[in-house]
Amino acid sequence: MVASLGIGELAVLRKPRIAFFSNGDELRSIGETLTLGDVYDSNRYTLHGMLTRLGVEFIDLGVIPDDRDRIRKTFHRAAAIADVVITSAGASVGDADYVKEVLDEIGEVKFWKLAMKPGRPLSFGKIDHAHFFGLPGNPVSVMVTFYQFVLPALRQLMGEENWAPLRLPARTLNRLKKRPGRTEYQRGYLVQDESGELTVHSTGDQGSGILSSMSQANCFIVLDIDSDGAQVGDMVTVEPFAGLV
Repeated sequence: MVASLGIGELAVLRKPRIAFFSNGDELRSIGETLTLGDVYDSNRYTLHGMLTRLGVEFIDLGVIPDDRDRIRKTFHRAAAIADVVITSAGASVGDADYVKEVLDEIGEVKFWKLAMKPGRPLSFGKIDHAHFFGLPGNPVSVMVTFYQFVLPALRQLMGEENWAPLRLPARTLNRLKKRPGRTEYQRGYLVQDESGELTVHSTGDQGSGILSSMSQANCFIVLDIDSDGAQVGDMVTVEPFAGLV
């Protein structure tokens, strides 16, 4: 449209700048040796991939241990260089989970904990002029909360005022277990059958630490807060991953 009018330059919104880090004494980066109780940090690589696909600028601040002063300094640094700060883990209620405690001191917590699964410990607030998202520690929870909450917020900052994910009806090929009281984002594989109908099947165990439930999926199966699950053949709402970026 701009080219057809012969316009060569125009003012645009700059890309949002995102700073992110993982928090936890047990986290190790790829290439490091694991000792008893350690795990490799996959969340930063997940965030790197999702932010790359979105096309924003980002700064990876690495792994920050469970040290109150280090977390406070990292928050201040992140808020000074970025529009949005994202953490994963550290926002629970354990003795060494300092993220929310520090955020209460230096910023503002707008909300903490949501009626959703996976991803209940999600928190949101502000540090100075930067928005803050505290994502859970489990890797699937990080992806679910990013797509359901962080992505719409970033698109809003990028100027997309009316963006919404694509949602479609599909017939489930599995029984889907769920208790009322929380919205669930189960992972599934969506296909079109020979008659042209959309069908979806579960990717199996839906534990929030089971990355294969995401890597084998191409959609979320969205079960609303009042749902008690679905039986084989029921119609459910699906959210294709292809509609999220």
